Amino acid sequence: MSITVSRQDQRFETLKRGNNLRWPLTESDTVASIEICRNAEDVAEALQKAVKAGLRPTIRSGGHCYEDFVCNNPGGTLLDLSLLNDMDPTGSGHAYKISPGTWLSSAYTHLYKESNVTLPGGSCFSVAAGGHISGGGYGVLSRMYGLTVDWLSAVDIVTVDASGHVSLRKVDSTHEPDLFRACRGAGGNNFGVITAYYFDKLPKAPQEVAHVSMSFPWEDMTPERFEAILTTYSHYQETRGQNPDTWGMFTFLGLSHRSSGNVSISLQFCNPDGTCNDLTPLNEFVDLFQPCKPVVTETQHMSDRHEEKATKARILTRPDGTPIPCSSAHNMRRSNWYDATVRGGTGGGARAKYKSCYMKRTFTSYEARTIYKHLHREISGVNLSGILAVDNYGGAINKPELANTTAIPQRASVMKLQYQSYWQNTSDDAGRLQWMHDFYADLYSDPASDARYKETPYPGNQYEGCYINYPDADMLAYPFWPQLYYGDQGLYPFLQGVKKRYDPNNIFHHAMSVRS
Repeated sequence: MSITVSRQDQRFETLKRGNNLRWPLTESDTVASIEICRNAEDVAEALQKAVKAGLRPTIRSGGHCYEDFVCNNPGGTLLDLSLLNDMDPTGSGHAYKISPGTWLSSAYTHLYKESNVTLPGGSCFSVAAGGHISGGGYGVLSRMYGLTVDWLSAVDIVTVDASGHVSLRKVDSTHEPDLFRACRGAGGNNFGVITAYYFDKLPKAPQEVAHVSMSFPWEDMTPERFEAILTTYSHYQETRGQNPDTWGMFTFLGLSHRSSGNVSISLQFCNPDGTCNDLTPLNEFVDLFQPCKPVVTETQHMSDRHEEKATKARILTRPDGTPIPCSSAHNMRRSNWYDATVRGGTGGGARAKYKSCYMKRTFTSYEARTIYKHLHREISGVNLSGILAVDNYGGAINKPELANTTAIPQRASVMKLQYQSYWQNTSDDAGRLQWMHDFYADLYSDPASDARYKETPYPGNQYEGCYINYPDADMLAYPFWPQLYYGDQGLYPFLQGVKKRYDPNNIFHHAMSVRS
């Protein structure tokens, strides 16, 4: 039996919120109760009770939903799956099991220690598997191994039929394959409640990874230098970055608002065999940016305080004492993969807004100039800060045939962009949201682009739409918003058919859920 947390319970005020503290928007938007489930039977029972009472159920695993799809549920029921963290596959017929409440750090730890395998998932340790995997499961090893859903073998899911009866199902590529495909990337809270993910095989964990970081201070940044950084970074992803020997390289270009102090590039790299024995691709990439004059920062302990100062690269050696050749204008560290992945994640709670875009080509001059302009923008009375994070993409992800077996159609992009802004005060809401809206709309309004899709990265030669795990309710203003997330090649009509069959009464819905 699930644990019911009502409004009178002292835990309610804490548990009614997720990571994005903008939600619930008002007290009247809050759920009536929270059902904390510990197993699939609890989920089925709590869901049946909600359906019978005519209450809308929303589902939370880790609480990292970017929009108001979970906590904004006036008078409804929130099914909390955070205690569903079992990873024992015994009796399932599969090699590995990950329950939806399992934190990624726990999944990595368990898989590594028990089997020396891993997921090609995200780097935020407190994100739970439930929403992360259902929306694709993209992360720092995805270029080398593909998306997490590309490895998925089966799921347990609780659905509600037309008569309101709750059923527990196990689906895979041969048993109800359409529902299984929909669970491989279409996003959470669409078709039912996933209570377990199963994998027959997972990639071997790398032995080690190398890290590099560079920064470019805003204080001496010019539009020309800024464009050179963006062009150098993105052209590499479109060209050299598609070669298999670079697939172990995950890069991050952090285009921060001028108020933050710098533009940064960081990367993690390993060879296809999981070692760092050949750093040639890494050094080639780093050397491309030397004309842009990066400044390297390293934190050193001095007396009773930490001071950040420019340094030259350290001389790295292998265990046998031989030097590792590397470029001299960057800071590199080398670490055990487990330490870097499990102990290197971050997480937290704040008021936030996000947007996304898949890119297939190098940044244009128009895009570079527009980004530069908005990263310099100021709004009176608002403390602006934010970042456009440009991750590289592609590699093993870009196998076209995977678009037909998963619900992820974006299989031709070389970069994935995530717009992020975090703040604490409600008084900053309007200004922060306006800045983000204007930035995004302006960037995707190049006069040379198709005017029908103005203000959006509609799939075409330059873009491949948006990522459903980075949902943005602003996109609902455009009648073609489903095509932004699910492409224009027939995936969305397919998902609508699955929705009609397995959730005919639209029990599971939110502002951007699949419409039947």
